[in-house]
Amino acid sequence: MKYFIVTASVFLMLIMSCKQEEVKQERLKYPETRKDTVVDDYFGTKVADPYRWLEDDNSEETKAWVDSQNKVTFDYLHKIPFRKKIINRLTEILNYERYSVPFKKAGKYFYFKNDGLQNQSVLYMQEVPDAEAKVILDPNKLSEDGTVALAGLAVSKDGKYLAYSIARGGSDWNEIYVKNLETGETLNDKIEWVKFSGISWHGNGFYYSRFPEPGKDKALTKANQYQKVYYHKTGTPQSEDKIIFEDNEHANRMFGAKVTENEKYLILSFSETTSGNGLYYKDLESNSDFRLIADGFDYDYNVIDESDGKFLILTNENAPRYKLISYDIATGKKKDIIPEKEYVLRSVSTGADKLVANYMEDARSKVLIFSLDGKNEQELKLPGIGTASGFLTEKGDSIAFYSFTSYTFPSVIFKYNFNTEKSEVYRKPEIKGINLDDYITEQVFYESKDGTKIPMFITHKKGIKLDGNNPTLLYAYGGFNISITPRFSASRLVWLENGGVYAVANIRGGGEYGEKWHKAGILQNKQNVFDDFIAAAEYLIDKKYTSPKKLVIEGGSNGGLLMGAVTNQRPDLFAVTLAHVGVMDMLRYQYFTIGRAWSADYGLSEDSAMFEYLYKYSPLHNIKKGVEYPAVLVLTADHDDRVVPAHSFKYIATLQDTYKGSKPVIIRIEKKAGHGAGKPVAKQIEEAADIYAFAFKNTGTEPYKEINKERDKKEEKHDNEHSH
Repeated sequence: MKYFIVTASVFLMLIMSCKQEEVKQERLKYPETRKDTVVDDYFGTKVADPYRWLEDDNSEETKAWVDSQNKVTFDYLHKIPFRKKIINRLTEILNYERYSVPFKKAGKYFYFKNDGLQNQSVLYMQEVPDAEAKVILDPNKLSEDGTVALAGLAVSKDGKYLAYSIARGGSDWNEIYVKNLETGETLNDKIEWVKFSGISWHGNGFYYSRFPEPGKDKALTKANQYQKVYYHKTGTPQSEDKIIFEDNEHANRMFGAKVTENEKYLILSFSETTSGNGLYYKDLESNSDFRLIADGFDYDYNVIDESDGKFLILTNENAPRYKLISYDIATGKKKDIIPEKEYVLRSVSTGADKLVANYMEDARSKVLIFSLDGKNEQELKLPGIGTASGFLTEKGDSIAFYSFTSYTFPSVIFKYNFNTEKSEVYRKPEIKGINLDDYITEQVFYESKDGTKIPMFITHKKGIKLDGNNPTLLYAYGGFNISITPRFSASRLVWLENGGVYAVANIRGGGEYGEKWHKAGILQNKQNVFDDFIAAAEYLIDKKYTSPKKLVIEGGSNGGLLMGAVTNQRPDLFAVTLAHVGVMDMLRYQYFTIGRAWSADYGLSEDSAMFEYLYKYSPLHNIKKGVEYPAVLVLTADHDDRVVPAHSFKYIATLQDTYKGSKPVIIRIEKKAGHGAGKPVAKQIEEAADIYAFAFKNTGTEPYKEINKERDKKEEKHDNEHSH
């Protein structure tokens, strides 16, 4: 038996701490949000939309509302006592060199590098690997605050020119510029109103896609329609660009142009939604008309390369897990080169007369190397469970580079030699002050509501106690055939090193098991996505990783929709909801920017059957009175023209008006930022600090206790020395 002597001061502290646990947070005073009397009639069902006015992002009233909401939010976040410590720790952790996978063009190698805390990564060029590199383009010089980001680039076949696109303030709208790589001069070329477009060189110019100018004050909200393909000749004004392809009968059809490596053919992909596309090709040597390869939108088609009069095409035509076929240009005959396998074929690249096939098996990478006729020759040995990507090289080259990453494995660049069939580490990052061997990732499989087995990755410190008391962050996406595979995040270490558990559920709607997995989570099957996520949360609680008082959930975009839906359906299951740039209004999403393209996954409220289904789970329309909601932090940005911020505005206004409890339900609206791409490191640190501070506070977790103890000791010593 042990005996403890409790002093009066310690006893008083124990009493005070108990009282503090009993005291609920005081309800925040939210801004008053004006209500209109707007009501829509959907097939006889009247649906009120009192905050319709918030859809006008340019009105002075909306701008004032944004400022008033941000004041409440940042006042709350900045008062969290450990927020500053999180910022300092994030700054330490992120301050390490990061590289992209090098790619070869015109005999030279190009790659991106970030010294650590640079807002944007810098583009370098070197003659050969390991040679001295020189800066080609530094996006940090394009703006003082780092909010102008590089969105895309292409090097001409002769290596003379670099065409690059930039995005301002996080918008999807791009501007294209041209730089002479020999002289370093930036030319006068400037191309505007480009969106969802690549850049593909042919001769002394390039192909790109653009929309008509949207008009004053409509750039961030107007529906994007009538995209056209243009050809720009270097050194000429945009007004002289030639229209290569247009379709004035299908307003919502989008086009992507790509030239084959030998510049002999122009491949034109067309689509209307995020699911399925058609293909045309044009012989550039004979300047032929466009000829159809695949029509309709039932399947995906991606031309990898052209060789000996045949296109290599990655497709899921009659192959839900994808396969590689050849298409004979002369006869139109198709032939399987790499038939469908039991795991999903994500990508194929060529090099040294080989085919590098990047598969996904249970949401983790598996790389097989084939001969050009489809004979399996080798499986590339990877460092563990994780994600491999890259293998970028020119045709016939014997060297390729690729990266490998996982939840506890920062992205390492490898160099692969096709001749020796060997890989070696080319660049490996070093994060100071972190021992990643202290952490472990495991993969589990749990049952969803209908009995379907769902994979989930769980990462945490080795040796944690499964006592239900660990703060746990559960992430998922579940849509658009997008697969969530293991990736490293330095900022996530803040969560892990404070005893947090990080879980990623590979739920239906994604592409982890091919098109069948995707279709099991779309349209009238969308509830499967929510059920899968809820089952993941129940698994983590049942296995004592965590409890409802310690469980944080997070998702963005389509994952933001997921957050809104499951928070409405099971508010009792979560302590904190983090919803980034979510699709919250399922009845009106199609009326803004690129929204209608999502209808293949969601369906449209213009259809009576889909309206009934959408209305039942739409996050905005299912917030209920008398419910104890989790603490909710909604995140969006003023330049998000992918999922317009009105979704988040209307959702939080409704939640603040409906929920009468004391937990914070707030919105963080970033200025000069968009859907997420290109966000400068400085903004990333501030946002991550706010997210983790909010999550820690509302799960009753104090991060960096040891730091606090050291601080308290120093302060106590200081007080004793100066008490007299």
